Amino acid sequence: MESLLSDIKNCTICEKHLPLGPRPVVTGHPQSKIIIIGQAPGTKVHASGIPWDDASGKELRRWLDVTPEVFYDISKFAIVPMGFCYPGKGKSGDLPPRHECAPQWHDSLLSQMPKVELVLLIGMYSQKYYLKETAKRTLTETVQNYEEYLPKFLPLPHPSPRNRIWMKRNDWFEAEVIPVLREKVSGLLH
Repeated sequence: MESLLSDIKNCTICEKHLPLGPRPVVTGHPQSKIIIIGQAPGTKVHASGIPWDDASGKELRRWLDVTPEVFYDISKFAIVPMGFCYPGKGKSGDLPPRHECAPQWHDSLLSQMPKVELVLLIGMYSQKYYLKETAKRTLTETVQNYEEYLPKFLPLPHPSPRNRIWMKRNDWFEAEVIPVLREKVSGLLH
């Protein structure tokens, strides 16, 4: 695992497309029980090199009901984004994750984590990649039908402050999905 993570952290396959240069952000451990597969680091995470080190991460930890110490314990949580580096700025937020990362590295990473019991698919990119044709037409429909993907996968929206409107429109998420998420996570951590 250490060798693989070192290879990833030295990866430059899409360097020419990265406005801030490569700085892969990924964590994993052979004992990891939960994998968080999000989109790609933002500028704050790019700067710190710490995954989910921003407002979205704070909200995600609230959803999971875990402390930062537990969240960053790599024997509990692996953090494997769809794109390991900051992809750049788009018209309405960051660009999508670079498409090179997941096919290049995900299978190798996941094969090194045999104890994983739950994969949190955060956002449309990870849901489409992992759920393939079973993903619904929209992220909202996929998240609403989360029970179809359990026990292995649990699709979630992105916890970004930009998604506040989505959260208000879809109050069922906080009422129905968050309690299931917390129960699953708590059961795997204890």
